[in-house]
Amino acid sequence: MDWQTSADTVPSSFITEAQARSILGKPRASGAWRESDPSGHREFAGIGAFTFESGEHLPHVRIAFETWGTLSDDRDNAVLVLHALTGDSHVIGAAGPGHPTAGWWEGVVGPGKAVDTDRWFVVAPNMLGGCQGTTGPASLAPDGSEWGARFPFTSIRDQVTAQAALADGLGIQRWAAVIGGSMGGMQSLEWAATYPDRVERLAVIAAPPLTTADQIALNSVQIEAIRTDPLFQGGEYYDAADGDGPHRGLALARRMALLNYRSPHELNERFERAWQSEISPLGRGGRFAVESYLDFHGNKFTRRFDANAYITVVEAMNSHDVGRGRGGLEAALSRVTARSLVLGIDSDRLFPLEGQVAIAACLPGNIDGESAVVIKSDFGHDAFLIEGDIVGREVRRLLET
Repeated sequence: MDWQTSADTVPSSFITEAQARSILGKPRASGAWRESDPSGHREFAGIGAFTFESGEHLPHVRIAFETWGTLSDDRDNAVLVLHALTGDSHVIGAAGPGHPTAGWWEGVVGPGKAVDTDRWFVVAPNMLGGCQGTTGPASLAPDGSEWGARFPFTSIRDQVTAQAALADGLGIQRWAAVIGGSMGGMQSLEWAATYPDRVERLAVIAAPPLTTADQIALNSVQIEAIRTDPLFQGGEYYDAADGDGPHRGLALARRMALLNYRSPHELNERFERAWQSEISPLGRGGRFAVESYLDFHGNKFTRRFDANAYITVVEAMNSHDVGRGRGGLEAALSRVTARSLVLGIDSDRLFPLEGQVAIAACLPGNIDGESAVVIKSDFGHDAFLIEGDIVGREVRRLLET
């Protein structure tokens, strides 16, 4: 079913009547995974009490994660794969009970793939503050209500600290590789700077050294779209009836984000000025096809994500600056000891290539000297998810060093 395919992982396309019918009906107030839902392929690990960079505290944090492959007796073949903003732990595998979408990196991870699960033990956690099993705003607080807007401000460094606690619990002292794309790439970079002795190889894919003012501005309007939805109710909407959650604001935020995930060339080539139906959009009540595309994927998104969690992880993205408190980018990355791959996309308008170029120039162990690998693709930022063969070839090259 198309509703089980994430918009991030496939090229854009016209919306069919069957697709439109697939999201009829009222969605739950929150699309978060809940305790009553099937666990699917998830495993869970408690990491105990957690103190955030801000000084705020949670009495207990749980990490949801998935694994593939077998951990070696020497525990030296573990690979950490980190997902993007609205991703989850389901890197590979079919959609099904507990997993609203199919795996998001099927072209890169799996038996015989670049990250070969016959060789590597792959661990993929849902990030702290997310909504697919790891503790986040939709999780229950000790008072029996969801944390909601009370959930602490969460930074990229907080998320990495939680991932390190998970690694400790799994008995993994050193990762054979830490691989992340987009927001996951922010976390992988932070891993290498914070725990250089625990990262043997590093892949930073389509991620910047810091979140710029332009990117923060784009994120701020998405957050505001959610908060101004009357049904958001200050973040206290979890008891609302189906259809009465802040879906309109969350869908609008997702539509805004999708515009930055794809390139102008792809949208123009795919849709041109086509109409969605025979009804004219020129004052006759019809719609352009590209409008229907954004509407469909925005509305579909509300069925698998939580509005408070979206605000939390977007604000975490805003916190990203690997050089913060470390003397700047060059000084921060000088401590990295991992053999590294830095990959950017020529059509990426979310995190432009200049960011990857800056990272590559500062990593002592960059396998390409001072250069970043550049993928040529019409798919924009999402090319790291769509161009599996190209990305996989580069990741394989890193893993063979």
